[in-house]
Amino acid sequence: MKRIDLTHTFTHDMPVYPGDSQPELIETADDYEGGKIIHYQLKTSMHVGTHMDAPLHMLPNGKRINEYDVDHFFGRGHLIDARGKAIDLDLLEGQSISKGDIVLILTGFSKIFGTPEYYESYPEISETFASKMVELGVHIVGTDTPSPDRSPFAIHKILLGSDILIIENLTHLEALLGQEPFTVTALPVKFDAEAAPVRVVAEI
Repeated sequence: MKRIDLTHTFTHDMPVYPGDSQPELIETADDYEGGKIIHYQLKTSMHVGTHMDAPLHMLPNGKRINEYDVDHFFGRGHLIDARGKAIDLDLLEGQSISKGDIVLILTGFSKIFGTPEYYESYPEISETFASKMVELGVHIVGTDTPSPDRSPFAIHKILLGSDILIIENLTHLEALLGQEPFTVTALPVKFDAEAAPVRVVAEI
């Protein structure tokens, strides 16, 4: 068995979506008898780095991330190789995706994470692809881009409206090429919020 971490490291100077506030990850310390004790304080948007969106992010009265049963965050994984391609139905040919599965979309954009191009020219998921995910009943769709779409965020609404959670800013998806079958664990921090940082691990 081998585990592959698909998560960007969270740092104080990590890149953020244009217009979002920069996270603050601050080291503090207390002096006690016997030595110094280190503490860190975190102030951040939930949509920084590798994170998971829940329905409340886009839908009034939608579920919060903490309202999902933990079983929703584990599943059989499928890698969709969309490098240089439109993310549409033809990419699903030969895939045997079932209810409860986790679909990860490789675009190759994680290699330019943090550059202007990463946020300006990422590919979007088509509405027909998103609707097929709903039809198949997958639990999660993840991508190595900052978003599956752009304003007015139709793809977010299609997926989240059917309890399909969205992971953005994945990395190292190339390591999964040719490795199916694999399983995915994607555990978000249990915040009472519309999204949360998530540690995503594939097991092959």
